[in-house]
Amino acid sequence: MHAHIVLAHPEPQSYNAHLATTARHALEAQGWSVSISDLYQLDFDPCERASHYVERIAPQRFDVQSEQRNASGGGTIPADVASEIALLEKADLVILQYPMWWHLPPAILKGWMDRVFIYGDVYTSKQRFEHGRFVGRRAMISVTVGTSEATYAHNGRSGDIDLLLWPINFSLAYVGFEVLNHFVAYGVEAGLRYSDSATVDARLNKITTDWSSLLHNLDSIPSIPFNKMAHWGADGLITPDSPVYSPFIRRTKTLELE
Repeated sequence: MHAHIVLAHPEPQSYNAHLATTARHALEAQGWSVSISDLYQLDFDPCERASHYVERIAPQRFDVQSEQRNASGGGTIPADVASEIALLEKADLVILQYPMWWHLPPAILKGWMDRVFIYGDVYTSKQRFEHGRFVGRRAMISVTVGTSEATYAHNGRSGDIDLLLWPINFSLAYVGFEVLNHFVAYGVEAGLRYSDSATVDARLNKITTDWSSLLHNLDSIPSIPFNKMAHWGADGLITPDSPVYSPFIRRTKTLELE
């Protein structure tokens, strides 16, 4: 079994880097091979741009999907993108490790998705969800946040964590991954600390232990349910007999019952 970790943090000594290393050690202890793409250390360019494509089909105007499809069909996918796709293709498990910044992943990770989930090679209108490129592989988010779990409840001041992470989870499902429930490291006061150091250190040590333990019991992590293509009608809306509603609908209905 092989796992690939995509790390998105600018500091090599960060707690996110530590969690990536923790994951590698936990999986290697079980006989897995592990690779890591440290996006900042790779100096990965997160901006999709015309200069990435050497054989343009429309030099006068840069249409992203058209150029991505052309590169996919012509074997001219940018080398850094092709390398990342090959690592994903090899992996049985993909972990996205990153800090929550302004309720979103760092720009470099979003840009990695913009470029690596390339039209034509990774997805098309017919190659997505249950027909996606990465069907048969699992993926999950491991994210750090600064405040407590309570603040990320549905009525917490930081926002509902499940809804905040939904776009990334949905994107993983879109390209075919079975998406495992996310691991959230709460209260990671790494630089600016609001609690005393002993409390923070104990918290971080527990998170490390919990993360390692979870990966030693990987099969116990539940998958996040997503609908298949057949569960949307011709109008693009979820059909009444679909097994899964969007989290927004589900959460709204829950709040209405409370």
